[in-house]
Amino acid sequence: MLFKKFPSSFTILFILMLVIAALTWIIPAGSYEMVKNEALGKMVPVAGTYHTMPANPQGLLEIALAPIDGAYDHLTNAARAIDVGFFILMIGGFLAVVTRTGAIDAGIQRVTTRMAGREKWLIPILMGLFAAGGTIYGMAEETIPFYILLIPIMMRAGYDPITAIAIILLGSGMGVTGSTINPFATVIASNAAGIPFTDGMLLRVVILVIGWMICVAYVMRYAERVRRDYGHSLVADQRDADRAYFLSDKLQGSERIEMTGMHKLILTLFVATFGVMIYGVSALGWWMGEMSALFMVMAIVIGVLARIPEDKLASTFVDGARDLLGVALVVILARGLVVIMDNGQITHTILNYAEQLIGGLSPVAFINALYWIESALSVLIPSTSGLAVLSMPILAPLADFAGVGRDLVVTAFQTASGLSHIVTPTSGVVMGALAIGHVPFSRWVRFMVPMLVVLTLLNMAALSVAVLM
Repeated sequence: MLFKKFPSSFTILFILMLVIAALTWIIPAGSYEMVKNEALGKMVPVAGTYHTMPANPQGLLEIALAPIDGAYDHLTNAARAIDVGFFILMIGGFLAVVTRTGAIDAGIQRVTTRMAGREKWLIPILMGLFAAGGTIYGMAEETIPFYILLIPIMMRAGYDPITAIAIILLGSGMGVTGSTINPFATVIASNAAGIPFTDGMLLRVVILVIGWMICVAYVMRYAERVRRDYGHSLVADQRDADRAYFLSDKLQGSERIEMTGMHKLILTLFVATFGVMIYGVSALGWWMGEMSALFMVMAIVIGVLARIPEDKLASTFVDGARDLLGVALVVILARGLVVIMDNGQITHTILNYAEQLIGGLSPVAFINALYWIESALSVLIPSTSGLAVLSMPILAPLADFAGVGRDLVVTAFQTASGLSHIVTPTSGVVMGALAIGHVPFSRWVRFMVPMLVVLTLLNMAALSVAVLM
């Protein structure tokens, strides 16, 4: 057999690139006419203008070049992959410097000691915070540093890496699924559909609250089973390796780590750095460049305060960045998938197939078919803003003929794409988070299957009821 075990994230992405490249030899090339949407400031397709084009099948050379092209500037509606990758490297360096001071180990022990016997309540609290980030501003790439922080805390409390990943990825993902004022999903999709983003707000809040409660209950149940018996963990076979990697010798032992005044100062600056990051993104329009600069500067500031020698500070930062190099490469590789599809001129053809598929359906059938179409498209187009700009101008007008409100089309889009991006292998955030936690993709899928079924039924039921009301 070629694979003795489930392939790594890199192999999965390479296989997907080969599959999509093969589709460019099968699916006819085509395109819609594009016009400038002044409200969005972006080019959007015009419904009813699809036309075929000369085929441009992608070969081995194009496959090899796709991640490079995607890294620099392919998805104009999303951060460049090279920017995201650099951001991840800066995070790695920053966290390595803070870790070297001993402040993180002291902080983890302080949290787990004070929460002794009540650690499970960290789950709803943190999932609520990440859901808030998701629903307000589409928190995604910004979650990367939190995986590195939360995994040791949860492992120290007796849980496993999957618990920590679920708190962040499922929490923020549910927030995006039930987006309320998320500018990268709700606002862009509503503008592209020609409606105010406040239309349909109540339904999205209902989906958000109910979905969050379901997710919290599921993660808490899994976490408690693992804590009682680690054999129930989906990564139980990796326990020793995970403890050696994520927990320092001091945290693995039972000795008390003294919390010094310097530790408190560094942890205060540490927390403040993330607070500044969140404020900058949500209020100042910051993105990857500004966030990268913030982590780089704060690494230097903390290193100087801790009196780390210059040569040790530089080497520590570089070593930390190197630890997350694989994560950065996963993000860049994932972007290559969309490059192959777009260069092969099949993206608009697939969208045209979707347009033809749902024409003439009854209202309930229409909205549910649209939900599944958006789910499939979100796997191929992992940028929520990019998918909104591409699909809404084509699919929203069809709702008028089906007697369905355009606000429901927007809700179907964001619930489908939000849920899909919790598990799709084409998402750099998903694959990056799993790479950080050393969790094989197959184990994450096993963990997520029950949630995918329940949340899908919730979304479809909410959309169907809303159509009938």
